[in-house]
Amino acid sequence: MMKVSNGKTIRRLGWRSMKAARTRNLIAVLAIALTTVLFTSLFTIAMSINDGFQQSNFRQVGGFSHGGFKYLTEEQFNDLKDDPLIDQWGMRRFIGMPTEVPFNKSHVEVSYADANEAHWMYCDPVEGRLPQEGTDEAATDTHVLELLGVEPEIGARFTISFDVDGHTTTQTFTLCGWWEYDEAIVANHILIPESRADAILDEVGTVPPGEDGMTGSWNLDVMLKSGSRHIANDIAQILESHGYQDQSAGAPDYIHTGVNWGYTGAQLSDNLDPSVVIAVAAMLLLIIFTGYLIIYNVFQISVTNDIRFYGLLKTIGTTPRQLRRIIRQQALTLSLAGIPLGLVLGWLIGGQLTPAIVSQLNGVVPMTSVSPVIFIGAALFSLVTVLLSCRKPGRIAGKVSPIEAVRYTEGGGIKRKTKKGRRGVSLLSMAWANLGRSRGKTAVTVTSLSLAVVLLTVTVNFTNGFDMDKYVSNFTASDFIVADAGQFQTGGDIFNTDMGIPQSVIDEINAQGGITDGGVIYGRTSIVQEFVTEEYYRSVWSRWNDEATLDLMVSDMERTEDGLLADVAQLYGMGDFALDHLTVLEGDLNKLREDGGRYVAAVYSDDYGNPELDSHWARLGDIITLRYVEEMAYVDPDTGIAYSSAEDVPAGASYVARAVKYRDVEYEVAALVTVPSAFSYRYYGADEFILNDQPFMQDRGTDSVMYYAFDPTDEANGAMEKFLADYTENVNPQFDYESKALYASEFEGMRSMFQLCGGALSFIVGLVGVLNFFNAILTGIIARKREFAVLQSIGMTGKQLKTMLVYEGLLYALGAAGISLVLTLIFGPVAFKAVGSMFWFFTYRLTLTPFLIVAPVFALLGVLVPLAVYRSVSKATIVERLREVD
Repeated sequence: MMKVSNGKTIRRLGWRSMKAARTRNLIAVLAIALTTVLFTSLFTIAMSINDGFQQSNFRQVGGFSHGGFKYLTEEQFNDLKDDPLIDQWGMRRFIGMPTEVPFNKSHVEVSYADANEAHWMYCDPVEGRLPQEGTDEAATDTHVLELLGVEPEIGARFTISFDVDGHTTTQTFTLCGWWEYDEAIVANHILIPESRADAILDEVGTVPPGEDGMTGSWNLDVMLKSGSRHIANDIAQILESHGYQDQSAGAPDYIHTGVNWGYTGAQLSDNLDPSVVIAVAAMLLLIIFTGYLIIYNVFQISVTNDIRFYGLLKTIGTTPRQLRRIIRQQALTLSLAGIPLGLVLGWLIGGQLTPAIVSQLNGVVPMTSVSPVIFIGAALFSLVTVLLSCRKPGRIAGKVSPIEAVRYTEGGGIKRKTKKGRRGVSLLSMAWANLGRSRGKTAVTVTSLSLAVVLLTVTVNFTNGFDMDKYVSNFTASDFIVADAGQFQTGGDIFNTDMGIPQSVIDEINAQGGITDGGVIYGRTSIVQEFVTEEYYRSVWSRWNDEATLDLMVSDMERTEDGLLADVAQLYGMGDFALDHLTVLEGDLNKLREDGGRYVAAVYSDDYGNPELDSHWARLGDIITLRYVEEMAYVDPDTGIAYSSAEDVPAGASYVARAVKYRDVEYEVAALVTVPSAFSYRYYGADEFILNDQPFMQDRGTDSVMYYAFDPTDEANGAMEKFLADYTENVNPQFDYESKALYASEFEGMRSMFQLCGGALSFIVGLVGVLNFFNAILTGIIARKREFAVLQSIGMTGKQLKTMLVYEGLLYALGAAGISLVLTLIFGPVAFKAVGSMFWFFTYRLTLTPFLIVAPVFALLGVLVPLAVYRSVSKATIVERLREVD
């Protein structure tokens, strides 16, 4: 076959045929732009939330360095900091924390940090500078200054008391700089010179790393030359190069390390959860399918309308491949206009939706991403969708023969069986037959319309299925719960006598009136021990420690004569109100209420409060022994010398704790239970038991109230919320509270976010469906102008013709409504069963309200669109329309 250089001619043919169909071009550009808007807005929202999550993660971690080496000696610090894998390094030395009012509700750390470290911790002064060596300067944020009652002015003096390795010190500083408070950052910082840090350590007599193993020690944070992809591997390699390791705690060469999960947490490749992958893939496929529906419909109708033109081209030698090139060229040309328009509009829409969505997500930093990935990805996906959409129309154009093309009418190729005995032809039957003439076009139009209804119905059913009672009950058991502010703080103090709620506070709350029921929960403030087998102890702690570390831990523990290990236990004292809120897995809690009884309930749960059968060793009916320790001795295992306090042990010496004065009490396990997270200690690491409040106070000898929980009447709820907000903020700031109203507000915010996302997606898909519907009606009427003229020439009136077109529109709408209803009823229960496994607070409740609202709207469109299109076409006379030549 002889090759002819006719590419230029083919391009000219494609260009001129495209110029002849301006209405089609406009619809195609809008279709491509709308598809690109879908991709761009989705990518913008996803990338913005991802960037916001990453920044939020960095703030929760406390900085954006890649990782670090913790609690080093000065020698280790100097050894590691110049490793060739490290691009930049920063140094920080923790000194202490204030915990008393007004800092009991805030996490504030006093430390030294060099310029790199301060920058990585978001401690960049907006006014002033970081402190200079040899001065009494300090820099901090506006929140700390507000708590101190100090105006942010350079040179202002402030005094603060804080704990340094168990020693309280009071220091005065001169403010040299400050930065704006960021509530997303967990820790607030007061930065001081290293010389002042050393002076404070000398003053309190602490030698790094102190009794707590970290005070005054050197922390090395790094930015790696290889970036954030292999942080853990690089840190391990750095350690190995210098003869250290981070696997066996307690070994002489052990160094504690940290990897910034703010990076790994934001990388999907490191967290390929199957449900996330499926959800993202389903969303992308849905958008590709939605774009495919409209673009395919446009090109299919275009090819159908121009089929005679393609047939004539084939008579002069145009090959099927060249015809496909013409259609592909037209698609790419239209994409040059539609894709850029969609990219701009999509980014603007995504930028507007992102803040509304992010505002409903706790702790996510609001920002709109301008990553090139958004625009490159959206453009590529849109282009792929366009090319997929024009493949089948291209094949149709390539396969048609010249003779068939000249004689082509829509649906002419469909062969039907002749049905006898029909009573006649009605307008409705004609409308039905017209839809069957191009079944592909009808199927695409109906599918795109029904998809919008299904999406909207799914969104409403999804958000309506969010069960507020389930959600709120997971976080709080009563309407209100009051405790020391430290009890609600992440990483706060372990409950102690100073954190107990005095009766006077409870009396002030009760004085507000309206309380229907309530009770206190007593907490353990001194050591209680249980006795467990070594096998059980190892099974629990092996999750976090290797065999060598476990051997070391076990060797330091006290054993009974029968070989049981003395381990720390956690204890609750609960009255009827709290006991009624427990979930009983086995047994009978009523035994705990018996006067003079010695019964306990064993708490079975994981770290999140969910029942876990292997989380405790005590079984129903077991007789257990709890040891109430009144006095401990700290024994040097090498010398055998006992010290009355851990502080009395000589620096550098090791010791083991031993109970020297105690009482052993036996109890029967009456029930196995779970405790609501709101009533729990909120920190873990010990087996838990529950006693009735009276035996607890008698046996433990303490009455420290950890929580006061209560339920007021509905009428008194609002007033109590206001009282507690003012009381804990202004009157008695040592205490804080939680309420169902706070979690209900959080729940509504989350539900609103899903409604916004689902509603926006349903609207865009609905717009695609309506555009498809309008396109199908418009091109169908234009393509049949001569046919309509013939019908009118043989007696069909304009009213009858309009009625037939209205029937066609209504059949489209009815078909979409029927399909969407069937899909919702069949697949709804199956899909939402999977949703229920992902969202524990979801309860499926079928509602067809969206369907009942949208169906009449579609019916109205089915009437109005055909009439409006026919009105514009019917302006020409019957004779003029009969004389028209394609």
